[in-house]
Amino acid sequence: MLNRIMEIYPDEDILKADGFDDAIIGVDYQHTEPRLIYSVTKCLEILEKDMDSEEAMEYFDYKVNRAYVGEKTPIWCWDFL
Repeated sequence: MLNRIMEIYPDEDILKADGFDDAIIGVDYQHTEPRLIYSVTKCLEILEKDMDSEEAMEYFDYKVNRAYVGEKTPIWCWDFL
């Protein structure tokens, strides 16, 4: 998905969350800067490869979801897949 998005927006400097490329489900272009949209379900699955589900949820909530890095901060979608 990331490669497709980068082909569509080759001139944009899109911020991505390291380690979560497989959790990208789309891009939001409603704001001044395009923002990647990530599946929280997929992010948790990625984290659960290295930790149990409770640790993954805690890590995601405190280290990923709450991180704000300006207008390009990714969007975390609670998709319930």
